[in-house]
Amino acid sequence: MIRPTVPNRSTLQGIARRAMVEHGLLPDFSPAALAETEASAKAAAQAGPSIRDLRGLLWASIDNDDSRDLDQLTVAQPMADGVVKILVAVADVDATVKEGSAIDAHARTNTTSVYTAAEVFPMLPEKLSTDRTSLGEGQERLAIVIEIVVAPDGAITGSSVYRAVVLNRAKLAYNGVAVWIEGRGPAPQRLAAVAGLDEQLRVQDRVAQAMKNLRHQHGALSLETLEARAVFDGDVLADLVPDEKNRAKELIEDFMIAANGATAKFLEQKGCPSLRRVLRTPKRWQRIVELAAGLGERLPTEPSARALEEFLAKRRQADPVRFPDLSLSVVKLLGSGEYVVELPGQRVDGHFGLAVKDYTHSTAPNRRFPDLVTQRLLKAAIADRPVPYGNDELNALARHCTEQEDNAAKVERQVRKCAAAQLLTSRIGERFDAIVTGASEKGTWVRILQPPVEGKVVRGFEGLDVGDRVGVQLIHTDVEHGFIDFVRPRAVVQ
Repeated sequence: MIRPTVPNRSTLQGIARRAMVEHGLLPDFSPAALAETEASAKAAAQAGPSIRDLRGLLWASIDNDDSRDLDQLTVAQPMADGVVKILVAVADVDATVKEGSAIDAHARTNTTSVYTAAEVFPMLPEKLSTDRTSLGEGQERLAIVIEIVVAPDGAITGSSVYRAVVLNRAKLAYNGVAVWIEGRGPAPQRLAAVAGLDEQLRVQDRVAQAMKNLRHQHGALSLETLEARAVFDGDVLADLVPDEKNRAKELIEDFMIAANGATAKFLEQKGCPSLRRVLRTPKRWQRIVELAAGLGERLPTEPSARALEEFLAKRRQADPVRFPDLSLSVVKLLGSGEYVVELPGQRVDGHFGLAVKDYTHSTAPNRRFPDLVTQRLLKAAIADRPVPYGNDELNALARHCTEQEDNAAKVERQVRKCAAAQLLTSRIGERFDAIVTGASEKGTWVRILQPPVEGKVVRGFEGLDVGDRVGVQLIHTDVEHGFIDFVRPRAVVQ
């Protein structure tokens, strides 16, 4: 077979689709799901005794530049003495995607949208997720609203959950909002066109910053990793660039964390089970202690989120350029999050990285099946109806969602590696500075800085561990399998 001479999208799309199948994910919707999609109608967005009319508020969405599957809207309502009520509206996907339908079966199988460098494999058909179940600009939509009362210091003093009809006044993008809110440029056109929206977002930003600061005081971790995003010139892969954080992303992130916590507490207060998102105490804490010691810092022998956050904050200030490398090492050593069921009267682990005890996933039902399950639990609790899932079924779903999330991450990582292999094929023989991101019996992996991708150290890996810095030389790439092989020549050991 003659391989293409330039990195191209079609090669990666073929790889992505094969990877989906290999990892037990469905790349295509069934004929039954597509037929249901064509026959589906937009859910009637009507207020009533149990559904509030909130269309008059200055709702807006902030998401990626190219996102059309809009899950959330936000709005702020200033109150007395510096207190602000934050409202988060989450698309009522369940109003259209019924439990037991063919569309639901597809979502239940994959459990998540899969975002590869070449192609997005949505959890729901695009006609739904980007239109009928999306909180699109100018569209009246049903939503679940999580209302949070925030004190001036960022503390949440109260919350409630209810159904409502909402109207998105402006579809905004992270980058444009961040440039404006950070004082680096003018307001985006859509923001400027809606009277009062600029002050709305300034209030939201101020509240989000206060909430973030308080969370970090409690031990929420300040992690900043460099996720590579594919950049295409037509159908030719031109580069992989880091997708960096900004104030607009932080605003949404902080509100979603708060909304997810309020959702978990609401279900607990209602005596309902919940699908919790947990990150257990890290098993490789001692290695994190060793990393800190190598940088002249001390961490306690027992895991402490607050102590780790103090260390991370100090390192971010001392060495901001290398901080993403340290963050990546810590993320690898913390391990992966998982879904578990909390039944009434029981307590499960909290989220170590967020330093919270009560946490679920509820704010992205177009993209994640656990959020759709939680939405159904919420609607049942609001209406005082029986729980729509049995305990055994919820436990099975928790395990399945965790497994499929891991499989989706493997697909995304594999395609990203294949894309990187395409870009690096012409650079065999070059040497790079790298950081060790994985070290086990299965092998040792490193990440180079440009492009920010991982590869395997096939020679000279002895004695290396996560977080070590090392010089490596590229000796081989395999685009089809995403193999990027390095060696550690003695001449470039750091």
